[in-house]
Formats: sequence, C-alpha cells, structure tokens
Amino acid sequence: MSNEYLEHINATVKDLDLATHFLITAMPSWRVRGRGKMDWFGKPIEWLHVGTDQSYIALQSGGEGNGLNWREHQVGVKHIGLVVPSLADVMSRLAQAGFTVDHLGPTHPYRKSAYFIQADNLQFEFIEYLSDLVTERNAY
Repeated sequence: MSNEYLEHINATVKDLDLATHFLITAMPSWRVRGRGKMDWFGKPIEWLHVGTDQSYIALQSGGEGNGLNWREHQVGVKHIGLVVPSLADVMSRLAQAGFTVDHLGPTHPYRKSAYFIQADNLQFEFIEYLSDLVTERNAY
C-alpha cells in the first residue's frame, strides 16, 4: 500500500450543523473527529473534522456568498466523490433526511453514482462500484 493518499478536503459552509448532518447521514460510519473555534482572519468561526481515522472533510463555518455552480466554468472544486457500499442505501437515508438527488451519473456497467448538492452548493458524488477491477471501474 502506498504512503500517499488524500487526507482531507477543507470546505467553508454557512451552516456547519446542516453540512455535518448531511455527511453523517450519507456516511454513517463517519464521525466528528474534532471540533473547535478560532479566529479566521478577523472573523470568529467554528470548525470540525468529519470522517474516519484516515481521511476526513474539514468544515468551517462563516461562509458568505454563493458556492460554485458546477455547470459553470469558475475555478474551484466541482464535486467531492465518496465511495459507498450501497448507493441505494445512501440515497434512501438522504431522502428520509430531506435531501434530494440533483442527478444520477451516466450509465456504466461497473459503477453507479448519484450527485447531491448540499445547502451551500457543495456537490457530492456517491459512487458504488460493481467490480473490483480498476480497469472496469474507470472508463477513460
């Protein structure tokens, strides 16, 4: 196994609790690893890390304005992809919590995916792989 991996992504949100609720609903094995308050360049914010021991999403409050529109051409992250064991289960949990699917991924013989846009315009793609072979999972 490689020593190189993605440890975390940092995102600013308006509603820290709603963003955390969204992620833990989708990924029930995740937990809040740590939480605190700090001064972010003159503005008091709250932050937290939600994920596993190996990787997490760092969220911080204090967001202003609108998030990126994934259909446009601004520089920035378009979506965050998370692998799940059952896409149907994730979609069901999120629907029960009031979150709706933005769109489904394209038809592919070895994976299924669905995209959700969280309240701050953060887009998440949830992917269920139907093969263990990397050559089948990825269509380049």
